[in-house]
Amino acid sequence: MSLYPLAYAGGEVKELNIGLMPRLVTSYEQGLTWRTAEIGKELNASIEKTGVKIPTWVWQAGCVASRAAAAVIDPKDVNGMKIRSGAREFDLMLKAAGRVISSLPSNEVRNAMQSGKLDAAITSATGLISFKVEDVARNLTTGRGKSFWFMLEPLLISKQVFDELAPAQQAVMVEAGESLVPFGLASAKAADQAIADIFVKGGAKIHDMTAVTVERQRGIVVD
Repeated sequence: MSLYPLAYAGGEVKELNIGLMPRLVTSYEQGLTWRTAEIGKELNASIEKTGVKIPTWVWQAGCVASRAAAAVIDPKDVNGMKIRSGAREFDLMLKAAGRVISSLPSNEVRNAMQSGKLDAAITSATGLISFKVEDVARNLTTGRGKSFWFMLEPLLISKQVFDELAPAQQAVMVEAGESLVPFGLASAKAADQAIADIFVKGGAKIHDMTAVTVERQRGIVVD
């Protein structure tokens, strides 16, 4: 079993890229409706063809850490900035908004922001915690309310292993997996608050997105 960001396998299974598409999912609540929605059923079918199943749906919201004087909230805020998004689709969106693409590996983000080679980085709250950039960032836009960046990072189990279980064992696995959804949601929200607390201690200003600012992000036209 594994917690795995589905979009990381998007190069091999293109359908999995839907788990990290800009502006598609804008809240935890919306993302979790996929479990029973038609889009989730189609995604499950694609995933099971690769040999894995999803016992527990988990989404992570994206944050933006910026060393610039202005926070990244509206599309105009990224004009001319050098930002690392960590995903091709987000690069396309932000390039259309006027930003300069940076494809730095994650272990170079801190040094790049410290030296000024990078203005901002977009990733999950847990990712930003690992980057340790709170002392060089001046602003943090959290995913506590809304965000244009949501990643599906579910709990996965080998379908071969699952299929070898007795029916009663499979039922227990499904029930246990579903029971963990509220825990995954609460943990993700706790991480969003934790990163805000960490950046406050580092001296950064904290900002939140709203339905209005997310809608402005949706207005970006990508060729």
